[in-house]
Amino acid sequence: MKQKQGFVLREVCGEHVIVGEGLGTINFNKLISLNETSAFLWKKAGEMGDFTVDSLTAALCEEYEVGEEQARKDVAAMIAKWQEAGIVE
Repeated sequence: MKQKQGFVLREVCGEHVIVGEGLGTINFNKLISLNETSAFLWKKAGEMGDFTVDSLTAALCEEYEVGEEQARKDVAAMIAKWQEAGIVE
């Protein structure tokens, strides 16, 4: 998988949000708010280019004190939300 082009992570009023760059892609009803951990995963996914549940799980376990099983479940759930929002392909 990879992030769809044009979607970027921004900090707005202390909150992490994913927005589409360019006026044509912004729908303010569909801003995606991220917590600290999911913002970390979005940044890592962008650095990787192509990413998988396995690659993001490894990054999450390396950065945070979390077991692999829990990390994999959390990463899979986050990716599913990204897919539902249409920001990854």
